[in-house]
Amino acid sequence: MSLFSSLFSPLGTLLTTMANGLDPLFGASAAAAAIVLFTLCVRAALHPLARAAVRGEKARAALAPKIAELGRKHKGDPERMRRAMVELRAKEGASPLAGCLPTLVQLPVFFVMYHAFSTGGGAGDLLDHTLAGAPLGGRWDGALGGGTGLVYLGLFALIAAVATWTYLRARKATVPGAPGVARVLPLLSFGTLVTAAVVPLAAALYLATSTTWTAVERALLHRG
Repeated sequence: MSLFSSLFSPLGTLLTTMANGLDPLFGASAAAAAIVLFTLCVRAALHPLARAAVRGEKARAALAPKIAELGRKHKGDPERMRRAMVELRAKEGASPLAGCLPTLVQLPVFFVMYHAFSTGGGAGDLLDHTLAGAPLGGRWDGALGGGTGLVYLGLFALIAAVATWTYLRARKATVPGAPGVARVLPLLSFGTLVTAAVVPLAAALYLATSTTWTAVERALLHRG
């Protein structure tokens, strides 16, 4: 916990500096713009990991015919099938969980963001800033019945659209014979929507920006 705590103050200082620089362009929403810009910088730094993850996914897709052959060869013997698949993936260097690496690396960053904007620790006065009138430290249930509810509605609509698109692409790309965890992973895209509904607006904004980046990034990488 002390490691994360040491990051709270620098993060708050960085976001405040970014917000001050963006104030002439975004006014009262400068802090929100700073969060978006910060998120884009984080994701750009993680891009090499994303490229590695996509290479792993393509390698797994290339193994689909061999996996299907193993299924026919070891039909009725699940244990031999499992061992054969483990050996095949080890030989080809294809991990079934390679695509999770960028997400796992982001978790400490999101934890710091959540702490800063849910408790105010290290965030300076950024919790007092707004996005189209909605407090960055507020939650959607506090905006029900008010005009600021449209901010949350738009944010949730964006996350839901990205989650649906990601789910459909991931489900289509799941190779035959994939382990159960690989078949369940596409559903995790909707977990972002659930998380955004319970965290402060600032953290939800980080999530929306990050998931949108992920969707666009993966689409472009898979085209290459």
